Amino acid sequence: MIGSARARLLAILAGTLTVTAAVTTATAASAAQAAPGESAVVQTPVLSADAALEIADAAMKEAVKRKQRVTVVIVDRSGATRLVLKGDGAGPQTEESARRKAFTAVSFGRTTGELGKGLTGTGPTIADIPGTLFLGGGVPVASGGAPVAGIGVGGAPGGDIDEAIAQAGLKAVAGRLG
Repeated sequence: MIGSARARLLAILAGTLTVTAAVTTATAASAAQAAPGESAVVQTPVLSADAALEIADAAMKEAVKRKQRVTVVIVDRSGATRLVLKGDGAGPQTEESARRKAFTAVSFGRTTGELGKGLTGTGPTIADIPGTLFLGGGVPVASGGAPVAGIGVGGAPGGDIDEAIAQAGLKAVAGRLG
């Protein structure tokens, strides 16, 4: 009994090693096809910490002006959280909704309000992707035509208000994004 379990484990490990070797071989073949002299390093633009702070500050000022209790979240191109600013009196759900809106906006390079309008039908949609939220309030930050960050705002009674607050944040740095 112990011998057969050991044999199965070895067979599983051998299969894993075979898959790993195949992936390594495929990766090496792809690398060999790359143009000679092409860099193996990719440069990716990143929103500066100062710009993220400026966006969040402008968004929060807009929220106060509109008498809204919101949370502002900024994520980088990979969806990692760079900044969370929870306003006074913002509810406990606002941070997660803002984060998911920011993630969705940077992932698809469009506002979540715009993306949400395209979700129709009963079959699978992009809304089935984990971590996304297609309520208004997510705005992409683009540089050179490509998204580099996402701004998410959650907490206002309507996504259109959240989105207007996020847009106010984006406006604060719009002329310096390249």
